[in-house]
Parts: sequence; C-alpha cells; structure tokens
Amino acid sequence: MAKRLKKRDIDEQLLSAIFTLEHDWKQMRAITEKSVDPTWNALYMEHLARAKYLYLLREAKHRKVSAIMYR
Repeated sequence: MAKRLKKRDIDEQLLSAIFTLEHDWKQMRAITEKSVDPTWNALYMEHLARAKYLYLLREAKHRKVSAIMYR
C-alpha cells in the first residue's frame, strides 16, 4: 500500500524546487549578461528557467505556502 503524502511534505518539496530554480535562473542570467554574444540556446534556457520559477511561485501562492512557515 502506498504511503499517503502529507501536505506539509509536498509544500516543503515545492519550496525546495523554488529555491533551486531561483538559483539556476539567476546563475544563467548572470552568465548571459556577462556574455559578449550569448547564443540563442543560452537565452532560451534562461527564459525557460525563469518561466519554471515563476510558475512554481504562482503555485506556492495558490497553495498559500510561505518559506517562513518551513524555515
């Protein structure tokens, strides 16, 4: 029988993913800003990381999850 997932566990995973994606997005943004001639692929990956990050932020807002609650 499968273990029932608790809301708190899912929310913690969501926050962890948000922090990871934020770091990845900011790192990609810094690289493309410092680049003389960034490739289309690098720009695409930066925009994709930003879109994922913003999506998870909206999901956290919808679920009423705050990082303060879990730190």
